[in-house]
Amino acid sequence: MLDDTELLAPAEQRAYRLLVRLSAAQADDLAGVAAIPPDDARALLESLRAKGLVKGGPVFEPLPPDVALGDALLQQQRSLETARQVVAGLSEEYRAAARRRRADHLVEIVVGAAALRGRLRDMQNTAQQEILWFCRANPIAMSGPDNAEESPALDRGVRYRAVYERALLEMPGELDSVTDGVSRGEEARVTETLPVRLAIADRSIAICPLVPDVELGVGEPTAALVRRSELLDALVALFEWQWDHASPLLAGRDRDDGAAGRGPAAAERLLLSLFVAGFPDKSIASQLGVSKRTVQRRLERLMAVAGVDTRTALAFEAGRRGWLKPATDVPAQVGPRTAAEVED
Repeated sequence: MLDDTELLAPAEQRAYRLLVRLSAAQADDLAGVAAIPPDDARALLESLRAKGLVKGGPVFEPLPPDVALGDALLQQQRSLETARQVVAGLSEEYRAAARRRRADHLVEIVVGAAALRGRLRDMQNTAQQEILWFCRANPIAMSGPDNAEESPALDRGVRYRAVYERALLEMPGELDSVTDGVSRGEEARVTETLPVRLAIADRSIAICPLVPDVELGVGEPTAALVRRSELLDALVALFEWQWDHASPLLAGRDRDDGAAGRGPAAAERLLLSLFVAGFPDKSIASQLGVSKRTVQRRLERLMAVAGVDTRTALAFEAGRRGWLKPATDVPAQVGPRTAAEVED
C-alpha cells in the first residue's frame, strides 16, 4: 500500500501514464518509450507495483489509481486536519496569553460609523449561537430597518435577545422593524433607558461605543471591541440584569389564544406589551395606527377579561397569567373570556 506520507514522484507519475497508454509492457518496452535505462524502468515498475498501481511482471498492467491512492489521500486529509487543529489550539493559547499581557489583544478601538457598522455586520454573520443587543434611541451606526444580517442569522438558528429603549420604538419605522423581527424569532424587551449601547456575539466578543451620546455630534463615533476577559463577563452580566428587569415586547401574530377563550387575542398582545412597557395611550395609538379612544376601549376590555378595575391591576394580572410570555411558555392559568368576547 502507499505510504501515508507520500504520493507519487514525478518519474513514477510519468511511468504510470506511459504504461496506461501502452495497456501492458515489460521493463524494456517502458524504457524504450520513456528513453530511460532498462534498470530505471524496472525500478519504477516495481515501485508502482509496491504502491498498488500496477500488477504482474515481467509484463506489467496498470490498475485504477483511485483504489490505490484513495486510502492514502484520506489518511493525508486526516493528518492535515489533525495538524490544523493543533495549530488552532496553539494559536488560541497564544492569543489567550497575549490578552493577559497586552491590552491591545484584549480591547481593539474601532473609529468611525462605517467601520463600526462593518464590525456589527461581521459579528452577526459569524455568530453561531447568540446575539445580545442593547438598542438605544438615535442609533449611531445601524438602525433596525438597516440590519439585514439579523434575518439570515435567525434562519440558521442564532438566538437574538434585544433590549430596546422606549424612545427608540417611538421613532418612525422602528416598532414595525422590531415586531417583524419578533415574529421571526427575536426575543425583545423594552426599558425606559439603557446605560450603554452594546452588542455581544456568542459571549466571546462585544462592541461597546466609548463616546457619550452628548458628544456624538462632535466627531466620529468610537467603540471598543472587547474579547474574552473579565471585562466581557461584566458586560454579559450587565445585559442579563437589564434583560431580567425589562418588559417583554410581543408580536401580535405570535399566538392567537382569543379563539380558544384563554386570554388576549393575537391582535391585542402587542398593545398589551406596549402598555405594560409604559407607553402612554397616545403613543400606543400612533404606533398601532388607531385612535386613542380605541386603545382605551381595548384596555378596558382586557381589564374585564382579567377581572380587574384598574390598569395597575391589569399589568399585574398580565404578568401573573403569563400573557406576556412567548407562546411556548404560556401557563394554563388564564381568564375565562377573551377581550374580543367582552361587550364593548
